[in-house]
Amino acid sequence: MVEVVLLEADVDGGLVDAVAELLGAQVRAGAALGWVEPPPRAEIAELIGSLVAAGPGEAACAVARDAGELVGFGYWRRYARPTHRPHADLEKLAVSPAAGGRGIGRALLRALVESARAAGVEQLTLDFRGDNHAAEHLYRSEGFVECGRLPGFVAPADGTRHDKVLHVKDLRGPTG
Repeated sequence: MVEVVLLEADVDGGLVDAVAELLGAQVRAGAALGWVEPPPRAEIAELIGSLVAAGPGEAACAVARDAGELVGFGYWRRYARPTHRPHADLEKLAVSPAAGGRGIGRALLRALVESARAAGVEQLTLDFRGDNHAAEHLYRSEGFVECGRLPGFVAPADGTRHDKVLHVKDLRGPTG
């Protein structure tokens, strides 16, 4: 049984290690998560600490566990600039490849969208690499719409080029 939990308090070192391993494995497999090398544990500890410390309404961090094992991680963060305050960006959503296809990404996404809606976020934005068709399918099926595309923007170490695809979901209204 998969459990999705929003982190609201101090996070233990074991969870930080598990998130660092999950993200590191994804990056080593070529996932476009914003790192070209697996992120150091200290960076992940700082990231999670900053998300939890930001407080309710400013950011949310969620993990998915299956039988106690971490299988997913994601977060959103409100834009800091005063003119952008009604909006937030879903910055990361990662699921263990071994756990793919079981609805874990969808469960994480829904938990994060609902926490953003509860925080009064009006529009939730995200981006993904143009060749990530599974992500595109997930986001579209959950009501996100494409709002822009930067051709050839993502340049992995293998020399290929991919579009950066921008999506948004309007959270105003009863079902956003």
